[in-house]
Amino acid sequence: MKKTGFRIPFKAVLLLVFLAVAYFGLAALIKGLKNLDYFKVREVVVSSGEEASDFAYFKGQGIFNIDLDSEAGRIWQLYPSYKRVMIIRVLPNRLFIKFVRRQPLAYVKLYRYFCVDEELVLLDAPGGPEGGDLPVILGLETRIFGPKVGRRYNVPELALAIGIINEIQKNRLNRYIKVKAINVSDAANASFITDSGIEVKVGRENAKSRMAVLRDILSHSRNELSNIKYIDLRFKDPVIKLKEDVKR
Repeated sequence: MKKTGFRIPFKAVLLLVFLAVAYFGLAALIKGLKNLDYFKVREVVVSSGEEASDFAYFKGQGIFNIDLDSEAGRIWQLYPSYKRVMIIRVLPNRLFIKFVRRQPLAYVKLYRYFCVDEELVLLDAPGGPEGGDLPVILGLETRIFGPKVGRRYNVPELALAIGIINEIQKNRLNRYIKVKAINVSDAANASFITDSGIEVKVGRENAKSRMAVLRDILSHSRNELSNIKYIDLRFKDPVIKLKEDVKR
């Protein structure tokens, strides 16, 4: 009986050897190119008011050898008042560090004034609310202790105030009113005051639907807003109190 055996074609072996040599040769070439002085960081550009000199330690490093995500995360830990930090390679030898600022939605009155963004992170408020266009959140003095810039505070009352602000913006209520202050000292009776002195009682629940109701009220009463004392949205049928009723 004739024996048969499996034979590897010589051409296939030759091809595999060639591919292996090409792969390792290309890898060595790439590694060599990465370590060239041509690709070592010579300049660091920063997008915000931070000093580029603070990041001079990148200079001289191979631009391809820097773990951008890891370094961006480490920098963000040092600058938590920014929403995020991104590092971008600009070939052949430049790094661009982009600081994305947090956008304040309101002031918060504590032992001094802070700002707060949509993620409940406190920010510096150098000038305070004087002459500003942002509302002031009141009633949190006994709920946030030792406040620090860049820290997130998952306080229900703060989240309630931010939720009210977001719904005011979504419903475009700024066409009719300007919110001056939001009081969340008692969440069940949370309310806000407009620039014309109208008090709007919202409560802690259903801010979305209640702001939609308020939009309808304001759109139908736009010519009588100066005569409204307060609007209470906490009930199935909203209550509107006029200044004339108070005088009586």
